[in-house]
Amino acid sequence: MWRTPGVAFAMIASRPQRKMIMAAQQILELLADGNFHSGQAIADRFGVSRTAIWKQIEALGELGVQAERVRGRGYRIPGGLELFQEDKILAGLTPAARALLRDLKVLLRTDSTNAKLIRDEALVDGARVCLAEYQSAGRGRRGRSWQSPFGSNIYLSVAWRFTGGAEVLEGLSLVVGVLLCEALKASGADGVGLKWPNDVLRNGRKLAGVLVEMNGDVSGPCTAVIGTGINVRMPTVSAARIEQPWSDLSDIDPSRNGLVAEFLNHLLPTLAAYEQQGFAHWRDRWSGLDAFADASVIVEAGGRRTGGTARGVDTRGALVLETATGFLNLHGGEVSLRSAS
Repeated sequence: MWRTPGVAFAMIASRPQRKMIMAAQQILELLADGNFHSGQAIADRFGVSRTAIWKQIEALGELGVQAERVRGRGYRIPGGLELFQEDKILAGLTPAARALLRDLKVLLRTDSTNAKLIRDEALVDGARVCLAEYQSAGRGRRGRSWQSPFGSNIYLSVAWRFTGGAEVLEGLSLVVGVLLCEALKASGADGVGLKWPNDVLRNGRKLAGVLVEMNGDVSGPCTAVIGTGINVRMPTVSAARIEQPWSDLSDIDPSRNGLVAEFLNHLLPTLAAYEQQGFAHWRDRWSGLDAFADASVIVEAGGRRTGGTARGVDTRGALVLETATGFLNLHGGEVSLRSAS
């Protein structure tokens, strides 16, 4: 079943605080169906006062959960919420993916799913997966913040331990983008493509992003923590804070649990084979999704802007830029790409 947030906060919350967190969790699960529930009925169910229920619902509001109160009818979350549920995700995994999964954490909130896995690093074979309904400090590339409203999108990180060092992992973030596009297509999304190095677009607007962070020895065993943010149903108030054209999946309204399982079905077997395959094995599939193929672009790197034509990527995942003076092969990091038009 879905793990209670009390597990996630056990190291920082007192016993009374953990009890309150669990009560908020239970109330959230009850209101997630979108129907009205009277305050008295909720209070009777959990053996607390109506005032305590009101306080818990106020606390949920601090996470961005908009519960409606109507006199004589009670409380509800308009439209309901599809909360992440561990059992539903596990049920959607293929046998191959399930065999590679070592741990699945589903949290009510965290600062960042990537940061959570980095803090909890364990020397295990297989995948450690962390999902959160809400991130207080979600991160994208180049230190940018990632809008992470509660219960609306997907904030997912996967940790995988490799033996060959960071060099063999060149192009991994690009491959994750390919797998995400394929999972999105399998879930009914059209118009998806890739913007080098780590953006997934839908009809030319940003739909998802990938952030890969490395821990360990550059030339020996290391752990890759692969963070993915996917806009599923972006609330208007959060959308107003996004400083670039964006997209979500609200028109097809996929199951968040189903999309997570679909993505893990693509990702986990690939991680198991990546050290042997490398990026070259995936180059053609990435190129087939390249939204900027042969487009006039401007690249910014180290404070310098260079114009040219995007000519795909090389076998290591570097962007190939044709300029007036020749070809440049550019790697990720602090490099950004945008259309010249």
